Amino acid sequence: MSLPKSPTPIIRNPGTALDLDWVFAVQANTSAIERRCKSLPARRSVKKENQAAWLLKAISCIDLTTLSGDDTGNRVRRLCQKAKHPVRSDLLHSLGIQPNSITTGAICVYHEMVSAAVSALKGSEIPVAAVSTGFPAGLSPYTFRVGEIGESVKAGAKEIDIVISRRHVLSQNWQALYEEMNDFRDACGEAHVKAILATGELGTLRNVARASLICMMGGADFIKTSTGKEKVNATLPVSLTMTRQIRDYHEKTGYMVGYKPAGGISKAKDAITYLSLIKEELGDRWLYPDLFRFGASSLLGDIERQLEHFTTGHYSADYRHAMG
Repeated sequence: MSLPKSPTPIIRNPGTALDLDWVFAVQANTSAIERRCKSLPARRSVKKENQAAWLLKAISCIDLTTLSGDDTGNRVRRLCQKAKHPVRSDLLHSLGIQPNSITTGAICVYHEMVSAAVSALKGSEIPVAAVSTGFPAGLSPYTFRVGEIGESVKAGAKEIDIVISRRHVLSQNWQALYEEMNDFRDACGEAHVKAILATGELGTLRNVARASLICMMGGADFIKTSTGKEKVNATLPVSLTMTRQIRDYHEKTGYMVGYKPAGGISKAKDAITYLSLIKEELGDRWLYPDLFRFGASSLLGDIERQLEHFTTGHYSADYRHAMG
């Protein structure tokens, strides 16, 4: 089994002028979206070698995440070691994969843990992503939110996961959302910005679709479903809605924007379903970590269990695949 070569780098999305005619033309047929999503898991079942290959692909797209109030430097450092060595070497050998040839896509932490993560990942190519702008509610003073981005970039974060102001979407204040996204993008500088929509709090799929488009117009490098703290996080209908906006944006502007479902994705079979959705809606180029990420923690453990089952024929206990 061999890993695919890295793709040609993309041109970063610079954003566009706010086009409200385009925004107001966006609709979402909820019943059709849900019908399409229900059919996807059954139609895209993969087995054996193909399943193992898809699971290795999923690992390379994970933002391995810890966002707990009791995070410590030692916990983050252990997580970084897991990011560098996400699968046991004996399993990789059985799969014909060279050790150290696969890592997770990034480590995602709070600002206070950025320096510990940067230090632990020194010498690797794994970026550190910091959640920012008053994560998860996004209700701290605006100057604090913008300033927090700058502090995380100074600390070494290469990616910033910002949260939008949900009230702008719920009140249909698209101008305010666009300006906010512009400010956050400017504060990120060279660091890539992922715009978290908190879709479980936006009310309708039409709101999700329009907010997705506004954030891309404002210069988002990624659009992301959730903070992981809402009652409803990543779902297939939300993912289909957002990826179709990404496809439309690419068709009209030529710029590729990434997608990150986050929260509630903990099973290997679900990861394959999401990858299948991305392949069908956006194409193979989006199946790389510069354009697709899972926001997850426990997902990696279940994927490793599935890989062990593939190589040995037996399922192992969860404790054999700890995160650190």
